[in-house]
Amino acid sequence: MFQNFSFDGYNVIHIDWIFPLEKETLQNYALRISKSLTDENAILIGLSFGGMLAVEISKIRKFKKIFLLSSAKTKFEIPFYYRVLGKLNLLKIIPISFFKSVNFLTYFVFGAKNIFEKILLKDIVKNTDESFLKWALHQIINWKNENYFKDIIHIHGNRDLILPHYFVKYDYLIDGGTHFMTLNHSEKIKRIILENLA
Repeated sequence: MFQNFSFDGYNVIHIDWIFPLEKETLQNYALRISKSLTDENAILIGLSFGGMLAVEISKIRKFKKIFLLSSAKTKFEIPFYYRVLGKLNLLKIIPISFFKSVNFLTYFVFGAKNIFEKILLKDIVKNTDESFLKWALHQIINWKNENYFKDIIHIHGNRDLILPHYFVKYDYLIDGGTHFMTLNHSEKIKRIILENLA
């Protein structure tokens, strides 16, 4: 998702996802994954669910600045209909295979428009571990967070159908940006990030 980004002069480190423990909360997961993040001058960039994780990590570690892309800072920025799913515990009823299927509706909702983006989305879904996906979906719809680090910069797309912008308190709104905007609006996003680091 970040393949169109290049930050010359910066040491870019991609943080690998680790496998969650049984019934692990997002807060505890953030604690485990943050153990290797010790540089207080680092800049943290979180995309989608990774942005929610970045919010939780920012409560544990200090960062120079944090950028969220196509994400949410608090439970109030998660659409209410997702939270209803959480309260009704419908994830136990809906088979995980439902979320692993990719079709024209999946492409539309994520904003994957061309062949390259559709192949990438299909590859992401295919290679996402089912138990991790189930865990992540549970964390998203049951997220309780109400606070966030004041230096978070939130960049969102006005065509994001996964996390619609009208639920979000964004700092920058990308015109035409979907949940896949890191691929097709990478230059705009990169420019915003670099301007805020100058």
